[in-house]
Amino acid sequence: MRGHLGAFVLGAASLLAIAGVARAQTGPVTYLNQGSAWTPATRADFYTRDQGAQMIPLAWLKALKTPDGQPFLADGLARYGYLPNPASKAGLPIGFTLAGPAGNQMTGMTCAACHTRQIVANGQEYRVDGGPALSDFQALLHDMDVAAGPVANDPTAFAAFASAVLGPHASASKVAQLKQDFGLWYTRWHALMVGALPADPWGLGRLDAVSMIFDRLTGLDLGPPPTHIIASNILPADAPVRYPFLWNAPIQDKTQWPGFSDNGDDILALSRNLGEVYGVFGTFHPKKEWWHFFGINFLSGNSANFGGLGKLENLVKKIGAPKWPWPLDPTLVARGKAIYALPTAQGGCADCHGQRPGKERFLFKKTWATPIMDVGTDSHEHDILAHTSNSGVLTGVQIPFGSKIQPTDKTFTLLGISVIGSILQHYTTLLTSTRAHHAPTGKTPTAPKLRPEQSELSGAFRGPAAGTGPAQFPYESRVLYGIWAAAPYLHNGSVATLADLLKPAAQRPASFPVGRYYDTHAVGLAADQHGSPYVRTTTGCEARNSGNSRCGHEYGTNLSPADKQALLEYLKSM
Repeated sequence: MRGHLGAFVLGAASLLAIAGVARAQTGPVTYLNQGSAWTPATRADFYTRDQGAQMIPLAWLKALKTPDGQPFLADGLARYGYLPNPASKAGLPIGFTLAGPAGNQMTGMTCAACHTRQIVANGQEYRVDGGPALSDFQALLHDMDVAAGPVANDPTAFAAFASAVLGPHASASKVAQLKQDFGLWYTRWHALMVGALPADPWGLGRLDAVSMIFDRLTGLDLGPPPTHIIASNILPADAPVRYPFLWNAPIQDKTQWPGFSDNGDDILALSRNLGEVYGVFGTFHPKKEWWHFFGINFLSGNSANFGGLGKLENLVKKIGAPKWPWPLDPTLVARGKAIYALPTAQGGCADCHGQRPGKERFLFKKTWATPIMDVGTDSHEHDILAHTSNSGVLTGVQIPFGSKIQPTDKTFTLLGISVIGSILQHYTTLLTSTRAHHAPTGKTPTAPKLRPEQSELSGAFRGPAAGTGPAQFPYESRVLYGIWAAAPYLHNGSVATLADLLKPAAQRPASFPVGRYYDTHAVGLAADQHGSPYVRTTTGCEARNSGNSRCGHEYGTNLSPADKQALLEYLKSM
């Protein structure tokens, strides 16, 4: 109950967000220049493209009520910081999707929910597509659980819900089926919320994505039917990180904050994105069937939209880094560029964050190097990566070029085999179907050989990158184009501005408000967030493993004030 109690407190705070985050809208939105390939059409597609996530049927979501009796969707989820999407006929915000036939549509999420940002400066709203969202995902999850509880447990509340979903004259059999279906959904949802939501809230703009993927997949997918729950696998998701920016993400040779995921071509992107779908409520109920890869049918009831995932990745490739929309001092920019290029020991950035060739991927695909380094930042995410889980239905599966999965195994390995098995089965089914369609009458198509690029998926079993020498807790170092639009900083969002990041950790603010208001001088979150209820409280280097430590990355801290100002001006221009 630890996680649920903490989220209850957060749920109350989330209601105040209407007066803070949601109220930040001040006028028409200015869309930043993000390159010629990023057009209104690609933007609209990115905002709604289905990837296979299945949170809740739309009719159920529309029928849910908040504790004060208001429709759960009354404000289009703006109270959680999600951005309105006027194109949604269902009143859903940006990044929330619909799939399925009319009248039976399923609500889900797509990349844009967590990777579309809005900032406010000089009384104007600016849209940053692909930027880290400023939304409160934990409060949304918790409040949906609170809204659903009475429906599952109170006959009067269920009767009103059933009337809203089915109409006032539905047959007894339809009402009974709805009660059964909703009861199963709520049992699974509630188990995840109670076990996973941490006592210390993630807050605005953060999410423990790795834990939620681990918890959802191993806790809700690998157990026996009908619930498929293994409650002991659901652990508190207490290592939150800020959402990364998406521009240039497809060209990195490594991705994920700890750098454990090979990246840089479409098949590796599919592996990365499929794991994300399983984390945001994609349906995945593998079952043992000896004639499939690994003896498991990974596509049984699998809701992943492989075509949609491919299209989304192509959309992300078109998102350019946002251009700074305000005037720059060209003299300062030139001076800052020279400082940026200095060796790290002299306060420069390019040694770690410069654009240089990375590993080549399939068909000589060029990438950018993404150094994985320990720079003294918060270490807690590495604890999450070391988790183990009850393997459930995957027990005994033979890992390619490795051992069999044990009854209790590394959670990372269970995710890896789930992703790889799903992708291989998808491609095999696709290729077999294609051959059967074109095969001469009377001939049975032979099983296809694995395509060369599929061998790259073995990287999913390698696990997190190891540090070199004394380093034990490394994270990725990305090229910094558009970094000005990605505050707060460090992987866990523990530093409000780039100006603060150029200070020693002991001098960085121990707490700061979080919201959309932007400081063009300090380059990051403004000190005044105009009533936002969200405050980020951090720890120092004495508690590096807290999940909220502002420790580390003390580069450029010895630069003179004038040099720091010049470096900031150059970072704005990137």
